[in-house]
Amino acid sequence: MDDATTSVVLASGSPRRRELLGLLGVPFRVLTADLPEISEHTDPARVAEDLAVQKARAVAERVDGAPLVLAADTLVALEGAILGKPRDAAENAAFIRRLAGRTHEVFTGVAALRAGQVTSGVERTEVTFRALTDAEVQHYAASGEGLDKAGGYGIQALGMALVACVNGDYSNVVGFPLALVTRTLRAHGVPVWGETSGALEGA
Repeated sequence: MDDATTSVVLASGSPRRRELLGLLGVPFRVLTADLPEISEHTDPARVAEDLAVQKARAVAERVDGAPLVLAADTLVALEGAILGKPRDAAENAAFIRRLAGRTHEVFTGVAALRAGQVTSGVERTEVTFRALTDAEVQHYAASGEGLDKAGGYGIQALGMALVACVNGDYSNVVGFPLALVTRTLRAHGVPVWGETSGALEGA
């Protein structure tokens, strides 16, 4: 793949997002934004969307030509309170205790920017944790799996054992809502799922 001709730049270092975008058959290269996650908003959905737009703009300033810059940001919220990435295993355990036996929301903002024009949207999914023993909480926190993840857990590995129910887009909980990403890419004329540019234009 020639980086100079790749039409999509993924503004994320997340291996999960790279894997999911690759499943759509979209050639892309990666350039991370490396921004502090600060937003003027307090509503979780607006925060997620705002941070995704910030990432897209930051990366767009560093690329030549007119590629489509695609960015995402995922937040976990419990009764409106945002749970970010835990600082250490102790905070990770505290997050999991708060989520145990309760339903929380996962929001992912997706932003696409090309030639100064940005489009964005948000996906929301409800996740319910089962009741957990203290030993389960401690075991999960000690695994280290949740330290780099919003809310302190990842649903695609050991963390799936914490979950009783998912209401909505599962890929959103992983951090990259594929239905929203697909719509966003198509809106910018990027073929997905093996489409050709001509087929997309005629759809």
